Amino acid sequence: MLDQFKQFMLETNAFSLAIGVVIGGAVAKLVAALVADLLMPILSLILPGGAWREFSIGLGEGHDPIKVGDLLGVTIDFLIIAMVVYIVVAKLFKLQVKK
Repeated sequence: MLDQFKQFMLETNAFSLAIGVVIGGAVAKLVAALVADLLMPILSLILPGGAWREFSIGLGEGHDPIKVGDLLGVTIDFLIIAMVVYIVVAKLFKLQVKK
């Protein structure tokens, strides 16, 4: 049974996928810290008020507000992560083509 599991892990690239997920999680944390600690303080100089991630638009009593600042922050996080993934994949494909 252990041999079958080992064969499954190697043939289906499940081990590579698991490594990719772990590294992806670490990259996401790194990018989130980069955005929160470097990029957003710079943007807060331009945007009114320092706590821009808490900016929301109220809809009245008894309704949840629209959290515009949080949406903006998550969008910026996503765009940076997508850009980093694109650059890494493009470099890997370029290396693969050269071989």
